[in-house]
Amino acid sequence: MAVPRLWRSDHLPFLSIMILSVVVISLLFYALLWKAGNLTDLPNLRIGFYNFCLWNEDAGSLQCHQFPELEALGVPRVGLALARLGVYGALVLTLFVPLPLLLAQCNSDEGEWQLAVGFLEAASVLLASGLGLFLSYVWKWVRLSLLGPGCLALGTAQTLLIVLLTATVLFPQRAKKDKSKLESC
Repeated sequence: MAVPRLWRSDHLPFLSIMILSVVVISLLFYALLWKAGNLTDLPNLRIGFYNFCLWNEDAGSLQCHQFPELEALGVPRVGLALARLGVYGALVLTLFVPLPLLLAQCNSDEGEWQLAVGFLEAASVLLASGLGLFLSYVWKWVRLSLLGPGCLALGTAQTLLIVLLTATVLFPQRAKKDKSKLESC
């Protein structure tokens, strides 16, 4: 009985890359859409890319701030817009990764593979810069112990994006080496 083409050992790196890209997309969806971009979501503090709510002692409840109040608190409008662009742009670019990978695998096209690598590079830079920029603005209200599952998901997605980028850069080189071994035999 022949082994199905999809499960041969030479396809395992590709399957691993595809699974890893689905995991990264899932983490980004969870953090940015399911958790609404909230990095801290506590009864007395809610800070995220679209929520900025601090506890008001006088009212005894959360008070959500909008612009221009946020600018008075030290959160610039342009900085917050760039942070949002970074993290949500990373999600969009990561969504485009699986298709060129599939096309490259089916067509044995290095150009399509390099397109996916470019998307991963840009997504990794955007996510890191957007998250870092946002945390630099809100760090006076948020501490490491207060960060919630949304922030953990974004941090994990960033780490996995770097792993995924490394795997996609190394995979075609390994495939070329394997082809040259076969041709020399």
